[in-house]
Amino acid sequence: MNNSIYLFPKPENEPVLGYAPGSPERTNIRKALDELYNTVTEIPAIIGGKEVKTQNMGEVVMPTENHHVLARYHKVGEKEVKAAIAAAMKAQKEWADTPWIDRASVMLKIATLISGKYRWLINAATMLGQGKTTMQAEIDSACELVDFLRYNAWYASQIYSDQPCSDKGTLNYVTYRAMEGFVFAITPFNFTSIASNLCLSPVLMGNVCIWKPSTTALLSNYILMKIYKEAGLPDGVVNFLPGSGALIGKVAFADENLAGVHFTGSTSTFKGFWKAIGQNIDIYKTYPKIVGETGGKDFIMAHKSADAEQVATAIVRGAFEFQGQKCSAASRAYVPKSMWPKVKEIIGKMLKEIKMGDVRDFSAFVNAVIDEASFDNCKNYIDHAKKSKDAEIVFGGNCDKSVGWFVEPTVILAKKPDYKSMCEEIFGPIITIYVYEDAKYEETCRLCDTTSPYALTGAIFANDRAALRKGAEILKYAAGNIYYNDKPTGAVVGQQPFGGARASGTNDKAGSYLNLVRWISPQAVKETFDPARNYSYPFVSNEDNPYKPAVAAKKAAPKAAAKKAAAPKAAAKKAPAKVVAKAPAKKAVAKKK
Repeated sequence: MNNSIYLFPKPENEPVLGYAPGSPERTNIRKALDELYNTVTEIPAIIGGKEVKTQNMGEVVMPTENHHVLARYHKVGEKEVKAAIAAAMKAQKEWADTPWIDRASVMLKIATLISGKYRWLINAATMLGQGKTTMQAEIDSACELVDFLRYNAWYASQIYSDQPCSDKGTLNYVTYRAMEGFVFAITPFNFTSIASNLCLSPVLMGNVCIWKPSTTALLSNYILMKIYKEAGLPDGVVNFLPGSGALIGKVAFADENLAGVHFTGSTSTFKGFWKAIGQNIDIYKTYPKIVGETGGKDFIMAHKSADAEQVATAIVRGAFEFQGQKCSAASRAYVPKSMWPKVKEIIGKMLKEIKMGDVRDFSAFVNAVIDEASFDNCKNYIDHAKKSKDAEIVFGGNCDKSVGWFVEPTVILAKKPDYKSMCEEIFGPIITIYVYEDAKYEETCRLCDTTSPYALTGAIFANDRAALRKGAEILKYAAGNIYYNDKPTGAVVGQQPFGGARASGTNDKAGSYLNLVRWISPQAVKETFDPARNYSYPFVSNEDNPYKPAVAAKKAAPKAAAKKAAAPKAAAKKAPAKVVAKAPAKKAVAKKK
C-alpha cells in the first residue's frame, strides 16, 4: 500500500505553440486537419466503457463549410440515460475509494497524451467542428485543457493536506469524501477545455459523471473520451451521452442519486436546471450542488487618459477572436468623446486587414459562427440596428450562410446607452459602442454597472491611476474577472481563475481550488486517546463556595414550608381527642359534688 503523503509541485502553464510557416506544428496540424476532414467519424454513446449505437442518428457539420459532414452520432434515449446512471453508480464506490494520488495520476497521463501524442488531433477536431483558428484551438484544446489537469492535481494536493490542529490526547483530521451520487455535466461548444474540465474536476475528487456534450462539439469531445480510456480512467466513471439535452436532463434530474450539476451555457438553461432541482428536492438523497458559468455582457470602459490604440486593439481582439463566441468576449464598450475619432479610425484600419474564411486557411483571423441558429440571432441584431434611429452600423454588418455561417465583424454605434445590443447577450462578432462626454466618466461607470444583469468580465483602460481606481471601485461587482488596460478575454488557468456572479453564474472559479472544493463532502474526525470515565467536571464542587448559606437556605425553605403546610392537618387530627378528654372530666367533678 502506498502510504506516502505527496504534495504536487506547482505546475507551469503549457507553452503555446506559434504555428508559424515552416514550423513542425504547422505541418502536423495540416496533416490532422486533412485526416479528419476526409473521414466521417461515427460517434456512439459510451456507457460503462462500452460503445452503444442506438441507430437514431444525427450529423455534425463544419461551421465554415456547413454542407460538409464531419461525423454522424447516435442519439441516446431514456433507456440509455438510465443505463448510464446505473453504470456510474456501479463504478462510484471503487473510484471514490481509489487513492487520490492514483486518480491524479490518471489526470496527469491525460494531460501528457494531449500535450504530445494527441495535440494535433484534438486541435484539428476543435478547429473543424467548432470553427476555431489554429491559435484559438491551440490555446483552448491543448494548452488550457492541459493546464486544468495539471493545476487541478496541484490544487487537490493542497486541499487534501489542509488539516485541522489537534490538542494533546486527541487526533483531528478531515477526510475529503466524494459525494454520494453522480455529477451531471452539461458542457458547451465553445471550449473543448471547459468540456473536459466540467467532467474531470469532479472525477479527480472521486466522483462519477454523466456527460451531456454539446452537439456542435461532439467530434472533439468523443476524441477526449477515447483519450480518457487510454489514460486508464475506469469504465463507468465518465459516461458519454450524445443527444437531446431536454431528454437527458429530464431523466437525470428525476434520479434520486443526482449529487451535483456542473454546467456552462446559457443563463435561461441554468435557471431551468435550478427550478427542476427545486421541484424534485424531496426525492434526492442529498442536496445537489449546483455550479454554473452562464452568460455575459462583457464591457470595455475607457477613460480619457487611456491610449486610443490600446483601446481599439482590445475592442478588435476582445470582440472578434473566435467570432465573439466566448463567455468573456467584449460585447459593449464605453469610449470618451474626445477619444472616439481616433479609436474609430484605428478599428477601421484593423478591420480592413482582417480576413474572414475557412479554418484551414491560416490567414483567416475570423471564421464562421457555430450554427444556423447563432447566425440567425446575429443577423437579427444587425438588421435591428440598421433600421433603428437609436443606432448605426459603423463597420461590418454583412452576413452570408451560403457556404458557412459567416457573420462579418460588426461595430454598432449606440446613440442611447440602453439600446438593445448594449444590454442583451448576442454571442457573436458584434460589439456595440456608446460614446460618452469626457466629464461623465464616473456617471458612465455607474451606467455600465447597472445596464446588464450579467457580471462576468470587464476591462478598464486608464493611464490616470486615480481614474482607474475609481472605475474599479464602481465596477467591483460588475465582473468576476476584471482587467486593467487589457482586453476582457484570455484568462489563464492558475493566473486568472474564471467565473462571474449575478446572472453570469455561481462564480466558483474554474482554474482554482475553489471549483474543486465544490465536489467534495468533508467529514471531520476526532479521536480521543483517553476518554472520560466520569460525567462530572472539576468546577462541580461546594469547596470554598461563597454561596453555601444561600444554597442551604434555599434547601431548608422547602422543608419548613412543608412542615407549616402539614401543621393544620396535624391539629385537625388531634382536636377530637382533646374534646373527648375534657367531657368526662367535667362529669367526674359533678359527681363528686
